[in-house]
Amino acid sequence: MTSDTTTTTINPLDLPICTTCGTQFSTPTPPTPCPICDDPRQYLPPTGQDYTTLRALRAPTHEPQLKNILAPLNPNPNTTTNTSNKIYTLHTTPKHCIGQRAFLLLTPHGNILWDCIPYLDTETITNINALGGISAIIISHPHYYATHLVWAEAFNCPVYLSGEDREWVMRKEEDDDSGKKQRQIFWDGQEVEVLPGSGVIGVKTGGHFPGSSVLWWKDEKVMFLADTIGTIPSGVGDYGDRGRREGTASYTFMWSYPNMIPLPPDDVHGIWKALKHTEFDRAYGAFMGMDTVGHCKKRVLDSAKIFVRAMGYLDHAIHEEECA
Repeated sequence: MTSDTTTTTINPLDLPICTTCGTQFSTPTPPTPCPICDDPRQYLPPTGQDYTTLRALRAPTHEPQLKNILAPLNPNPNTTTNTSNKIYTLHTTPKHCIGQRAFLLLTPHGNILWDCIPYLDTETITNINALGGISAIIISHPHYYATHLVWAEAFNCPVYLSGEDREWVMRKEEDDDSGKKQRQIFWDGQEVEVLPGSGVIGVKTGGHFPGSSVLWWKDEKVMFLADTIGTIPSGVGDYGDRGRREGTASYTFMWSYPNMIPLPPDDVHGIWKALKHTEFDRAYGAFMGMDTVGHCKKRVLDSAKIFVRAMGYLDHAIHEEECA
């Protein structure tokens, strides 16, 4: 499953990047097809497999010209006033590859980047360094591994990847006996505190991938969902004082999002059980606009029950769960 990781001196700016999923590979000649896109959770484009490089993407002649937007997150999508400068969103415009966003969390213990995007340029590095840089990166699942080693090298920080998904890492660090600091940390177990004392905790839920995770900022009561839990239109809609009608979901649970293959009920239940002990009132998904505010933990459970019931599992154990 992994690409050839033979030691090479090629500049990381010249390593190939899949133009569909944004994954960077370790050798000048990438596998064909891209293993990430060839997996049933993803897809091969009708135009065929193609690759680019960071150097090509940065070139003044590249069309379209890419730009990363780094901005404070508005904690309430129904207002225009920003009341928090602790969380920043980062995305590339125009949409590039999958089009996910990343989050920069500013904590007293150091800044944490949640998830990764493929495009990185000197302007982005300068803007992030102006906010204190990045002390650690943690990524939810293989679709967002992107160019994470380039990011880790640029900010001199480690990157946390789930041990269960190690086979999907297409660019691994070469074995180095010189004592050089290793960037990639493959974490096992149910949880990991990304920076000691930060209260920012990776929570492994499984589902979409065996090592799929969410990120919980405990003190802020915020959950970053990636697409471990999918945010849907009825989750972000403004229903006013009357609230959502009974049976209206806020989230979905998929094994493949582009191919619309749902997770089985036991996996959905497993996600809830992994989150049951957490407390969160805000939740932010993988793409711009996927922001949900208010009663989010309860809405996750309600949505899970709606999802499982719709598949015909009326007596599944998840229906006995309660939100404390």
